[in-house]
Amino acid sequence: MTGTPRDPAADPAADPAAAVRAEVDADPRTMWQRMTAGELYHADDPAIAAAGLAARSACWRLGQTDPADEASYDAQLRDLLGTVGEDVIVWPGLRVDYGTNIHLADGVFLNVDATILDVCPVHIGKDTRIGPGVQLLTPLHPLTDHALRATGWEYGAPVTIGENCWFGGNVTVCPGVTVGDNVVVGAGSVVTRDLPDNVLAVGTPARVVRQL
Repeated sequence: MTGTPRDPAADPAADPAAAVRAEVDADPRTMWQRMTAGELYHADDPAIAAAGLAARSACWRLGQTDPADEASYDAQLRDLLGTVGEDVIVWPGLRVDYGTNIHLADGVFLNVDATILDVCPVHIGKDTRIGPGVQLLTPLHPLTDHALRATGWEYGAPVTIGENCWFGGNVTVCPGVTVGDNVVVGAGSVVTRDLPDNVLAVGTPARVVRQL
């Protein structure tokens, strides 16, 4: 899978918004379930909007907590995120869309000011280290249908990062990207496509420069 997933609104139709609404009305799933599955959804759905507000509030409270109060900080982090393993360290400044779709394995380290937008699941593998200002992004908007985008329809694609990776500062990982194990990504890189195991990748877009 690449970081540029298929636009689910790209197929021609006389009235795409009406077609999407008809599809949604016939779908027994909630808008949240459509969102996490990577299908078109509307972010102003009441349940989604409430979850987003709760997550922003939780991030604000976490940011006001003294990191030296480790018990309170850890408890709030575990309440905010979907899964938090053992020996996870998250430094201040974390920002998320919802939090519940973020899964951190044992030994993950997130440096300051991490942004994880989790309309779809984000998985970070064991012992991975994430530098300051890194952005892990799952949201997408219709690319070719401007009217559908203007009326607020969105979708997403998951981000998966393997074990024992190291991301330098200000790395951006785009929607739909899977990064293998033991991968190093240079500071400031923008990862738009999958990266295999055991490589060093740098640049915008990030390209593999050598094996590790």
